[in-house]
Amino acid sequence: MIKGIIIVNNSGKPRLVKFYQNVFGEERQQSVIRRVFQQVSTRSDSFCNYLEGSIPEWGENIKLIYRHYATLYFVFAVDAQESDLGILDLIQVFVEALDKQFENVCELDLIFHSDRVHYILDEIVMGGMVLETNINSILQAINDQERMHKQSIKNATPGKGDSVDAISTKLGASRSAW
Repeated sequence: MIKGIIIVNNSGKPRLVKFYQNVFGEERQQSVIRRVFQQVSTRSDSFCNYLEGSIPEWGENIKLIYRHYATLYFVFAVDAQESDLGILDLIQVFVEALDKQFENVCELDLIFHSDRVHYILDEIVMGGMVLETNINSILQAINDQERMHKQSIKNATPGKGDSVDAISTKLGASRSAW
């Protein structure tokens, strides 16, 4: 099971954090992020991308599987049952999906489009379990979601002369419901 996904930049600033096993309290969450960053950032890029050890909040036998792309570390904390190569492939799928969505993803995309980044991640992993690894299926789901969002905005945009009742009807509500 995936315990958490952490994306941090080279300075240790978190850009995406998603815990699938609860870490209660902001201070403990910050501690986990710092500990993970310290472990992966001190390793040379020529070393393998696996670390085994213990993170007290998640228990013993936790593996940190990560990739370092440009200025970002993509780190997946998993239990001993997960396949190291499978998780590395999952990181690659996630990065490719981000890259196709943002056309050369960079750190600023993660900051300014965090909602879309979370949508993509939620198509891949939910509740610590892998849902989808096919890049085309992931991108299709994201594109469908964006299309439906644009359609709902278009349908809800008031036209000239629309009354409050007409707008409420477009949104699926009526004054009697108020």
